[in-house]
Amino acid sequence: MMTLPQWLAAYDESHRHPFNIAMHKLCVPLIVLSLLGMLTALPGPLPWAWLAALAVVAWYWRLSPRAALVMAILGGLALLSLAWLRDAGLPLGQASLLVFLLAWIGQFWGHAREGKKPSFTQDLQFLLIGPLWTLRAVWRRLGLID
Repeated sequence: MMTLPQWLAAYDESHRHPFNIAMHKLCVPLIVLSLLGMLTALPGPLPWAWLAALAVVAWYWRLSPRAALVMAILGGLALLSLAWLRDAGLPLGQASLLVFLLAWIGQFWGHAREGKKPSFTQDLQFLLIGPLWTLRAVWRRLGLID
């Protein structure tokens, strides 16, 4: 199993162009938030967004318990905010889908400028590394990674 620094270094390989980096810093959080928004909007007896977030945090825990804890806090705040927006009558599913699609367009635009394929084409686990990579400067300030 790769360590968090190894995952981040591997992710760096296809994220060096300043435009691609900027698009990722904008679009990755939007993708995560919109995906949680779509899951929050799903009807049914199960809290799909919370279950997905819990599964992702469990995966992060294997890499770094401290990073997992921070991501759990951020994810929990996002999920509470999304539930509040849903309960306030916002068409959360439709709005989230639109943001999700536009953010992915931004991601692919960044990779087109970079001239490299997205990392997830090699390994789908890179989809979970993107949010950690995007927040790497925060992790460094908090002393979570080198």
